[in-house]
Amino acid sequence: MKKWLLPTVAVLLVLLAGYVAAGPWLAIHGIGKAIEQRDAARLSRYVDFPALRVNLKAQLDDQLVRRAGSDLQSSLFGAVALGVAGRLTGAAVDVMVTPAGIAALLQGHGVWKRATGDTADGDTWGPPAPARPLQGAHGRYESLSRFTATRQLDDGSEVVFVLSRQGLRWRLTDIALPLDAPG
Repeated sequence: MKKWLLPTVAVLLVLLAGYVAAGPWLAIHGIGKAIEQRDAARLSRYVDFPALRVNLKAQLDDQLVRRAGSDLQSSLFGAVALGVAGRLTGAAVDVMVTPAGIAALLQGHGVWKRATGDTADGDTWGPPAPARPLQGAHGRYESLSRFTATRQLDDGSEVVFVLSRQGLRWRLTDIALPLDAPG
């Protein structure tokens, strides 16, 4: 019995390592399916909403300050305006980066696609073509706990989806939006 214990443990460790290594791809597939099926509950299994919310807020706040420029930042009125704009941006992120917010976005996406005629079969009353934000993304491991999937947009800019390992599973924790610096 002891001679089977070591090979069994070795096989289990290899299978576990394979599962963890395939985890980002499984999460990307899960996110795509959840979006395609407009299933917010399923999406929440693959997205760390609190981390995503914090990361998107920081990204948008940084962009807001950069676009304001040093002249606006140094004036009292500019500082107040930036504070108000930052709170509004934060509130928008808080509302949209939740399972319910994502579900609402997906519903709005379907209505928008229907209104513009971008449907699966050209029939504006038919179902809209499914949204696949991660389709064609190129992935790479940056560390044992960080994976990025980069997707090039039609305008040449890129969106980077960051997945982080949390225990044995991988979840979306950040989306690096293609925000360009002024001038």
